[in-house]
Amino acid sequence: MKLIEIIKKYAQTQPDTLAFVNEEEKLTYGELWSQSERLAARIQSEALTEASPIIVYGHMKPVMAVSFLACVKAGHPYIPVDVSIPADRILKIINSSKAELILNNSGTSVDTGDALISVVEPGVLEGDGVPETDPGRWVHGEDTFYIIYTSGSTGNPKGVQISAANLQSFTDWITNDFPVESGQVFLNQAPFSFDLSVMDLYPCLQSGGTLWTVTKDMINRPKLLFEALKQSNVNVWTSTPSFAQMCLMDPSYSEELLPELSLFMFCGETLPASVARQLKERFPKARVFNTYGPTEATVAVTSIEVTDDVLNKYSSLPVGSEKPETEIVIIDEDGKAVQEGEKGEIIITGASVSKGYLGEKALTEKAFFSYNGAPAYRTGDAGYKENGQLFFLGRLDFQIKLHGYRIELEEIEYQINQSRYVQSAVVIPYYREEKIEYLIAMIVPAEHDFEKEYQLTSAIKKDLGSKLPAYMIPRKFMYQKEIPMTANGKIDRKRLKEEVTV
Repeated sequence: MKLIEIIKKYAQTQPDTLAFVNEEEKLTYGELWSQSERLAARIQSEALTEASPIIVYGHMKPVMAVSFLACVKAGHPYIPVDVSIPADRILKIINSSKAELILNNSGTSVDTGDALISVVEPGVLEGDGVPETDPGRWVHGEDTFYIIYTSGSTGNPKGVQISAANLQSFTDWITNDFPVESGQVFLNQAPFSFDLSVMDLYPCLQSGGTLWTVTKDMINRPKLLFEALKQSNVNVWTSTPSFAQMCLMDPSYSEELLPELSLFMFCGETLPASVARQLKERFPKARVFNTYGPTEATVAVTSIEVTDDVLNKYSSLPVGSEKPETEIVIIDEDGKAVQEGEKGEIIITGASVSKGYLGEKALTEKAFFSYNGAPAYRTGDAGYKENGQLFFLGRLDFQIKLHGYRIELEEIEYQINQSRYVQSAVVIPYYREEKIEYLIAMIVPAEHDFEKEYQLTSAIKKDLGSKLPAYMIPRKFMYQKEIPMTANGKIDRKRLKEEVTV
């Protein structure tokens, strides 16, 4: 596989270049290659079923990258599982994947329940002599490279299989079509169990860069995060928009803190125009890119550079045009392609589309199909195309019915976030007896002069009154210091729902 060959080349030509850095450890390209060779040999000695998946358990440590590379060199796809994932979900992943081996990099034990599975702690991987794996055994082509588990509507996680060809197509796109230069420092904010991490990990390694990781402790302690960022020399910032929005709450988050920062790449959530505008003000030399894509289509499949012209033209940002070898089609409820400008479901076709969910034939057949002879995926996302640009309108299942009206929650959130009194907002439906009774707006307020919350609420409602019909304006407004985020850096809607239900 091209990606693995390139990493090998860097290990030979620039072995002392740093491949991975966190607050405690460093790993060079030479060490990444030699340690992954030793671990691959160890994996091969386990006599596993051919191409069976291997669970890699841990957090943002260099040994995680070593483990991923070792697995694919040994001919096995890997399943990244972060330490933040609950034990019950890990057991479901073990049972669903039928994995025979766990590489435990956590420093703690892993509960495997009754599963017949070996647990290996890689331990010390330095030493004399480096065994050479056979490139013929490396994962390549349509072989599965990694499996990311996402939430399933049934409550059971689904394993999305991404092939070596899928990953290579994505990585080539990022390194060729974005302003990525060789030897840059990439920020890694997302845990490896979230596929946003693929956007920084593999483009970084393919371009001979250094991955600089943010740990969970840093995210929970902004002061620690900013002290570390100051030492990072980060050039490429990859994160969810929510994470950048959290950083923007601190006035010191600017070009002065990160003078080398030249590129922002966002994925995983909608990028609000207000966030992009603030970033361009704070980092005038940096370029900002908005991207879109589901896990099932290898991280992202569209992109647009958010320039001043784009910000002036659109109040709600487009997510861009397709990557090479990819086509996006908008279809109606009957599965027919719609006219330009018409709304419908986003269908992705081409080289980025996954082969499906591991061991889930029925779910795979429901979501994956062939369109004009190319592999295709039904995203469940609403959108439309205009002048070659894709506009993402949120999840089809983010549509709710309230008192007979069909409502897009993200449209309400967008309008609330336009208010000068609001820093960020999330809208949560309040259920009673399995029926939506009303909407609640959870708001982090901007600076204001109101003495009482009801005065602030009245002002926000007044702003909304000219933009939304009365039935779309939340009945209840709740104020918080911050919007909670998941370990992946996305808005934690589940936690917010629990808070309003109690």
